Amino acid sequence: MRVWERGSGETLACGTGACASAVAAIRMGLVPRQPVAVHLLGGDLSIDWRASDNRVYMTGPAAFVFEGAWPGEL
Repeated sequence: MRVWERGSGETLACGTGACASAVAAIRMGLVPRQPVAVHLLGGDLSIDWRASDNRVYMTGPAAFVFEGAWPGEL
């Protein structure tokens, strides 16, 4: 999956988008089984959708990729 953020351009990942894409693929019959592996520039995520109660579970690594300061806080 590729992520484009308006005003920022392409980003490394989007958990919400990965979950939505996986559930859409499951509901459309495009993936054979769960969990669904979603490949993003920032790393792979495993998405599992429990249709019985409509809960989505996302598993994957977390990494520190940016540090910044808000103007006036320097």
